[in-house]
Amino acid sequence: MIKLDHTLLEKLYGSDPAMLNAQQARYHQAARLFTAHFGPGPMAILRTPGRLNLIGEHTDYNGGFVMPVALDKDILIVVRPRRDAVVNAINLEKKFTPFAFTLCADVPHAPSGDWSNYFRGAGQEIYRRFAGAVKGMDVLVSGSGAYSVPRGAGLSSSTALTVMAAFALVTLNKIEIDRADLAHLCSEAEWYVGTRGGMMDQFATLLGQRDHALFLDCRPAADGKYTFEHVPMPDNVQVVLLTSGVHHDNVRGEFNRRVAECKIGVKLVRRHYPFVTHLRDVTPAALALPQADFWAAIERILPHHATVDELLRRGIDKPWLTELLADHRLEPEATFTVLPRCRHVINENARVLAGVAALKKGQVEQFGQLINAAHQSMSQDYAASCAEVDALVEIAQAQTGVLGARITGAGWGGGVVALLSPAGDPAWAETIRQTYRAQTGLETEIFVCRPRDGAGVVRTLE
Repeated sequence: MIKLDHTLLEKLYGSDPAMLNAQQARYHQAARLFTAHFGPGPMAILRTPGRLNLIGEHTDYNGGFVMPVALDKDILIVVRPRRDAVVNAINLEKKFTPFAFTLCADVPHAPSGDWSNYFRGAGQEIYRRFAGAVKGMDVLVSGSGAYSVPRGAGLSSSTALTVMAAFALVTLNKIEIDRADLAHLCSEAEWYVGTRGGMMDQFATLLGQRDHALFLDCRPAADGKYTFEHVPMPDNVQVVLLTSGVHHDNVRGEFNRRVAECKIGVKLVRRHYPFVTHLRDVTPAALALPQADFWAAIERILPHHATVDELLRRGIDKPWLTELLADHRLEPEATFTVLPRCRHVINENARVLAGVAALKKGQVEQFGQLINAAHQSMSQDYAASCAEVDALVEIAQAQTGVLGARITGAGWGGGVVALLSPAGDPAWAETIRQTYRAQTGLETEIFVCRPRDGAGVVRTLE
């Protein structure tokens, strides 16, 4: 039996004795299986939480604002340093095959979709950043069970893998790096797998704080640092995750297409307002326009739909557009939806700022209304929802005590986040399950969560 800090476990998972016993058993099993595979010797155990974004979807890679929380659902990793540069990993889930690779400046890719690519991307970025002075590790990943991060539910289980690989490497190699800098490094590492996303997931996973949401400005300041603030979550609301049973792939072309459409929007706006660098700059105040005239002006600049030829006629230079298509793996004959995508991001940034103000004042009902509006925008303007998720959101919003509900995560399936008041109907969960099953034929899993600390060491190397 390994020794674990009981106080730390209570901080991470709560004081319920049954919960603590289950967590103890989970950690002991991971350590036992690590020893069985890699042999006796020193080992460290780290955890990486899932994250749930309360509001601010698809704003991070647009240099905007987000407000996620790190959760008590996590992935465990048992590690031991090696004397060479090899990363040798196994997973308790048999469908994830073991792998090994050598850390270097250009780590070869595994086939698309292989789970090892998250480790390869993190390892390559760490190796490059620290001039190759990085040793490898033996790794066991434990990511299944009721207390782990559900995959495909919008909790960013893929980012958890990237962060755990990077966090383990810097911990074992005693590399000193600020957590915010490590989060940015991990966001760049995920480009290795093909996702042209932002850094929200990585910041939330590393900088989450117990009983707080993380307000993050995703555009760095002049010195390259990111501004963030921990916003207290009211004690009288619960954060709930509802899975839709519809799974998505973050690497799919639709995600990269949205990124490209937003960049096109910025490029077109800059022709009229050169100071604009991100969609977060597109506000009535910044453009010196009355609120009543703002959207009419934007609609004159941004087309609803546009082909490559139309964008060229509007003044976007061909080399830039050609590079954009190649970088985001989009076909040359693509048709882009520009105005609605940008409208979502512009309005979503405003909702995040309003949400921060509401939480600070304890106005949870107002925050719930912002969450509802965010879902409508994700579904209609960003077209990143689906019929099943829309149905689940509508069912949740109809329950007494549910303050707000919306899709969370990249979209096209995944999970729904809801805020629940204690005054709600005690049967709310069963009502949602039965109604969703009747409407879609699918099952929803429901997880009541609490904001917890970001990634950390649970057992030091011993």
